Amino acid sequence: MPHTPLHPRNRANAKSMRKIMTDAELKLWNELRAHRLMGLGFRRQYPIAGYIADFACPAKKLVVEVDGSQHAEESKLADTARTMRLERDG
Repeated sequence: MPHTPLHPRNRANAKSMRKIMTDAELKLWNELRAHRLMGLGFRRQYPIAGYIADFACPAKKLVVEVDGSQHAEESKLADTARTMRLERDG
């Protein structure tokens, strides 16, 4: 499947989000980075399908979202729409 075109604003947002990770994201990243989890390569704040996933393992088509206080304002409807889009795209 071809890549979804990436808007430059999404790339910039992902880059800035890598600098201000939450405590929970930072703890998980320290376990995932450098292929520490079963040799899998993860990326953080990864732009995909118009969204920015907290963590993604492209080789396994796996997305990990760390929900916490930063997602408190995000509606369940938006969360469901994101999940459905990512599942649809594989």
